[in-house]
Amino acid sequence: MSLVNSRSTRGVPTATVKYYLREGLLPAGRRVSATQAEGELSPVYRSLVASVATLVRLGYPRDIGYLSRQARIMEQAAVHDLDEMETCPSEAEQVEKAVASAVLDEPLLMPLRRLAQSEESARRYGL
Repeated sequence: MSLVNSRSTRGVPTATVKYYLREGLLPAGRRVSATQAEGELSPVYRSLVASVATLVRLGYPRDIGYLSRQARIMEQAAVHDLDEMETCPSEAEQVEKAVASAVLDEPLLMPLRRLAQSEESARRYGL
């Protein structure tokens, strides 16, 4: 099934999906012809597409520039996460660190972002 027409991308305008594919925010899938690819998205990509669809439905679409900038910041965070994981001496400890980080760090990161936004707002606007 074409990625553009799959269940994974339901609710997101076709033009948006194609744009995200061109910009590399979604994986291209397996080519079946010069103009078509097929495949399904991983759970992480489905979550991203669902979030985009929700924002579009609510009237708050995010442009590709915003998403690309955020993706680059998250890539840097991933490098730091893996660097930290690799400090563990054994593979079992690395796996444990990766799982614990995935579960425990998520709730920690959102408040850090809000604090940074609050500090930046105070700096910019004196709030």
